[in-house]
Amino acid sequence: MEAEVKNSSFTPITRTENALKEVRNIISQKELTEEFGLRVGVTGGGCSGMTYVLGFDKKQDSDQEFMIDGVKVYMNKSHGLYLLGMEVDFQDGLNARGFTFSNPNATSTCGCGTSFSA
Repeated sequence: MEAEVKNSSFTPITRTENALKEVRNIISQKELTEEFGLRVGVTGGGCSGMTYVLGFDKKQDSDQEFMIDGVKVYMNKSHGLYLLGMEVDFQDGLNARGFTFSNPNATSTCGCGTSFSA
């Protein structure tokens, strides 16, 4: 596989319609230039070992680039091991509001759902 996959049918993550709607809503409210994309990744920390990264950023040298339903997505190549097959959703209910992650690679998660171990 090439270091950069753009406009490919293969994407390491999926998203729900609610997540796509919220991401597009955020994009429309921010003044982002074309060089910005949605960064999906992991970082050390949290009560279970790793936490998810989700935000807008510029592409880094170590990133892969994907297009998911017209949204540019950046992910550090080394994070694919932890994120492959993950689904991102957005909840907007009375009990919770925000992005949620359903990760088949997680061997355990914390109660809040933002931290996991693999």
